[in-house]
Amino acid sequence: MRIHRVVLHPLTIPLKAPFVTSLGALHEVANVVVQVHTADGRVGWGECSPFWTINGETQETGLSVGRHLAGALLGHAADDLEGAHAVMDRLFFGNSSIKSAFDIALHDLAAQAAERPLWIHLGGRDRFDPITDYTVSLGEPERMAADAEAVAAAGFPVIKVKLGGAGDLDVRRIRAIRSRIPSIPLRIDANQGWDPDTAIQVLNALADAGIEHCEEPIPRWRFMDLRRVKEASPIPIMADESCCDHHDAERLIALGACQRFNIKLGKSGGLFKARKIIALAAEAGMTVQVGGFLESRLAWSAAAALALSDPCVRYCDMDTPLMFTGDPVVGGIGYGPGGRIRLPEGPGLGAAIAPAHLEEARAVVVR
Repeated sequence: MRIHRVVLHPLTIPLKAPFVTSLGALHEVANVVVQVHTADGRVGWGECSPFWTINGETQETGLSVGRHLAGALLGHAADDLEGAHAVMDRLFFGNSSIKSAFDIALHDLAAQAAERPLWIHLGGRDRFDPITDYTVSLGEPERMAADAEAVAAAGFPVIKVKLGGAGDLDVRRIRAIRSRIPSIPLRIDANQGWDPDTAIQVLNALADAGIEHCEEPIPRWRFMDLRRVKEASPIPIMADESCCDHHDAERLIALGACQRFNIKLGKSGGLFKARKIIALAAEAGMTVQVGGFLESRLAWSAAAALALSDPCVRYCDMDTPLMFTGDPVVGGIGYGPGGRIRLPEGPGLGAAIAPAHLEEARAVVVR
């Protein structure tokens, strides 16, 4: 179980339609896939979806930084997760996205060695199938309402709505959606798009709109204002961009800044630190959502396993593979009717990338 070789691959897939938030529009998936090979012949798979506007990483930086991380981890025990994170964090500050790909691959290897599925390896005992929401991108009110109607018609029980523009326009967006689908629960995500006063105004205006929570209403650097928004809002506040790792979670809990956390492996640096956030949330009596970026079903298989690891995980936002024009994954989670997610039964992560989707000419090999 010593790390013998690491291969990094770019993974690029167009989206069916632009994915639009208050931070901008994305037209394709530009991910990094990591294969960690051990001296005894095992292969662990990991993946990340670098997000320029949130973690400051790209596919190119992931391949470059990943080369250095791989070199530092050669010879390391693959099942020493704490030690591997210490090595990576000493070598590079930040770069949580590419670190998460290594973390997932190492967890895959550890669960393979234990001969059990990753979700059991992470402590999940009560088997259930998580249910994901489906996201409506930012746009004109009538277009968003039509998109939401299509999501409801597809059987999804919860709809996530991107907001974060002018306050009155965002209210009109939700009113337009509610005019077509009056009863399905909504979750809203401003992606830092409002100032505190606008956030308070919009959230109060939407008090009767059947909204479960609002993600990151104000800029992440204004986290000291988040408690004021929370206390003035009739809708629960979920920290997202302001809660990357367990240190952020600890600070937000101390401030009483929010009721919920949105955990993404690409923000936390992987499962190891994500589980620390969950432990802090559970101790504080908070609930958690497991979300992510534009990962394929490979990384989402790790996120779904995390969702089964603790009862404080109440919400799942795991829809992005359904937005791809092609599916590069062999094995892994599956999507059933109504957003229901089926986890793989075999040992480890249970997912890999089909060779046809790996760009061998751009692969980075470290041995």
